[in-house]
Amino acid sequence: MNKVRITAVRQTEYPDLMVQYENPIEHTCDVCLGQQWTSIGGQRPEGLCPSAWSSMREFVEALARGEGNFFDGWMQNPMSAMISCNDGFRPVSFYLEVVE
Repeated sequence: MNKVRITAVRQTEYPDLMVQYENPIEHTCDVCLGQQWTSIGGQRPEGLCPSAWSSMREFVEALARGEGNFFDGWMQNPMSAMISCNDGFRPVSFYLEVVE
């Protein structure tokens, strides 16, 4: 199985949606831009947000099995994917790529 590197590449915030829909919370996402994890055997790396993992798991597992070329040539590197977590207020985009 391939190792898959997961890199946090962007975080966006939607303050208007937060004001309109979100209850005030003290603690939000701990992910830092540039932070990386490595999935071995298609498993969730320690320290990676479980909610973010649920958004990317199927892609990481497929890349670990050697599959790729999602959606018929979506990515320049066919053994990669760009996935965002499911936080509708402050989503983080993650770049997934097979590493040797």
